[in-house]
Amino acid sequence: MNGRVLLVLAALLAPASAQPAAAELLSPFKDRLFAYPARLAEADGGRHVTVDYREERDIDGRDEVPERRVWSRYVDLGVRRDQRDLVAVTDAGRIPHMVVGRPDDARFIVVYVHGRGGSRRQGMDDFTFGGNFNRIKNLAARNGGLYLTADFADFGAAGARQAAGLVGAYAARSPAAPVFVACGSMGGGLCWRLADDAAVAPRLGGLILLGSHWDEGFLASRAFRRRVPLFFGHGGNDRVYPVAKQEAFFRSILKRAPGYPARFVRFETGSHGTPIRMSDWRGILNWMADAR
Repeated sequence: MNGRVLLVLAALLAPASAQPAAAELLSPFKDRLFAYPARLAEADGGRHVTVDYREERDIDGRDEVPERRVWSRYVDLGVRRDQRDLVAVTDAGRIPHMVVGRPDDARFIVVYVHGRGGSRRQGMDDFTFGGNFNRIKNLAARNGGLYLTADFADFGAAGARQAAGLVGAYAARSPAAPVFVACGSMGGGLCWRLADDAAVAPRLGGLILLGSHWDEGFLASRAFRRRVPLFFGHGGNDRVYPVAKQEAFFRSILKRAPGYPARFVRFETGSHGTPIRMSDWRGILNWMADAR
């Protein structure tokens, strides 16, 4: 038997595990600095994880000026060269928004929806929330994606029409890109409305709820029927939206649809804004892309 035949046989007999793994949506960027602290507990077959959170380490030790300016090692400001402040003209009105990354033929689109009292600038701030927004900006720009934030009219029907219009405008320029919508606090109202939007729901790659609320209507939505991945990040001491109620909603999804692609990370002792600071963008988006 010659060498060529041996090589062919070896290829045919190689186990499936020897095949190269599919490329991840997002390659590493400052992963060690943004890794979750120690896991304290797991539940629901590993879908619910409780992680350690401590202000003295995760705020005081991470920020040069607590809650206002993270230490420079957590950020890469070169991404600012790729940042633009724009206005989109849509059927739902003019929408001020900011973008980082590739506006055309993006591999993926991430939309951040702020909560009450915020603005489109919150999700572009490099230094607040422990540098976590700078990380998603860099992850998008470095991996051929588009990240955008916007000012919408409200968190109800009018804001949802604007959000759908903005998503539609950019999705048309990147027809193959999955759309991931991340909603902080009251911004969750738009996540839940977009979940049943006839134009947006088919494009959704995932919904990310950060210290946000629940909506039983999701269980009848287009996104639920399509099994769009869901991520919940919540502080154990959230006084705005109690963690127990969000956990109960999360488990109602698993009960209604066993095996549904949903994950919950509880930041023990964390407050309302903790998930925005601590949630691992790369881990979440790579999991969602793989779960689709």
